[in-house]
Amino acid sequence: MGKEKVCLAYSGGLDTSCILAWLLEKGYEVVCFMADIGQEEDFEAAKEKALKIGASSVHVVDLRKEFVEKLCYPAIQCNAIYENVYLLGTSLARPVIARGQIAVAEKEGCTLVSHGCTGKGNDQVRFELAFYALKPDIKVIAPWRLPEFYNRFAGRNDLLAYAAEVGVPVSQTKAKPWSMDENLAHCSYEAGILEDPDETAPKDLWKLTIDPLDAPNTPEDFTIHFEKGLPSKLEYEGGKVVTEPLDLFLIANAIARRHGVGRIDIVENRFIGLKSRGCYETPGLTILRSAHVDLEGLVLDKEIRALRDQFVTFNYSKILYNGLYFSPEREFLEDSITSSQKTVNGKVRCRVYKGALIILGRSSETSKLYDMAESSMDEIGTSFAPVDTTGFISVQAIRLKKYGTQKLLDGEAL
Repeated sequence: MGKEKVCLAYSGGLDTSCILAWLLEKGYEVVCFMADIGQEEDFEAAKEKALKIGASSVHVVDLRKEFVEKLCYPAIQCNAIYENVYLLGTSLARPVIARGQIAVAEKEGCTLVSHGCTGKGNDQVRFELAFYALKPDIKVIAPWRLPEFYNRFAGRNDLLAYAAEVGVPVSQTKAKPWSMDENLAHCSYEAGILEDPDETAPKDLWKLTIDPLDAPNTPEDFTIHFEKGLPSKLEYEGGKVVTEPLDLFLIANAIARRHGVGRIDIVENRFIGLKSRGCYETPGLTILRSAHVDLEGLVLDKEIRALRDQFVTFNYSKILYNGLYFSPEREFLEDSITSSQKTVNGKVRCRVYKGALIILGRSSETSKLYDMAESSMDEIGTSFAPVDTTGFISVQAIRLKKYGTQKLLDGEAL
């Protein structure tokens, strides 16, 4: 019998390079998988490195289009957000990566998959739940949860020593005192000096966006069009137009990056129960989502918006964060998202300036929910009579009058 075959999610960095060598040491044949999800990476150099270490093959798969169309765009449609601040940039990428890795594993006849996620983070959960949903009979090797691995490699110095021992090429650049994860939607920074939640993130941490203090002194205007809640066109730089989803997303990124838009620094609650401090840059997704939220105020029915916000947005975001993308509840919620967005058609005029996104105006040729005459303070309008409000207030006051009366009887102050 031949060796068991493992498909390893490989980045080219120290951790996964050492995991590759360790898996080979344990007697496995290793196929490496690299997902191109928009990170600034020298894929050819990483491929050469993996082959030099001993991988039998390396697959670099361009998943950027799928990432934008299947994950980022639905997230914009439902205004996905975790704990009111985090736009789920890392979470959004994991289902696409997992699906790509399983596809390579099946193509190569691998019975196992492996990854370099730590035993304290969310990604181990996200990847493995996705693996088991996509291929229920797959087996997973998670080195950072195996005592024989983490007792042997307690830290970076142990990994460097092992790399030197087995001939793993290591770049000589000094490691930053934090970890980083990048994709087309965002870049995240955590661990190291950032584990102190009161430690200010240094200026050289931020990779994608310019410091708002150093951003241009001239604002930049652009217009985002939506069809059924999805970005359909972006007009920028005095007449340029882009419509294809991946290209549109890249332009939105470029605009936000050069004006310092999309930075946050938060402490979040991880799925496994720990709190974690993270710094995130999410440039293009920030302006696209914010424009979508604004347009909904003009074109979306009040009760549909309330139900979507309270149930769909909250639960869809939680599902993404917790790694339950490949689940029946996610399919159900996405059907609800699509239904809620039938009327979300129009355009939003925007401005970016020194870290801020400013909405200049919005319009829709298809929605009739907003009536200028009805809303005007300068005219009565044809379908609304101010006198009707008297009865409306009286009905609304019935319950509150009873509440106030009871409080007075009980001798309690409101």
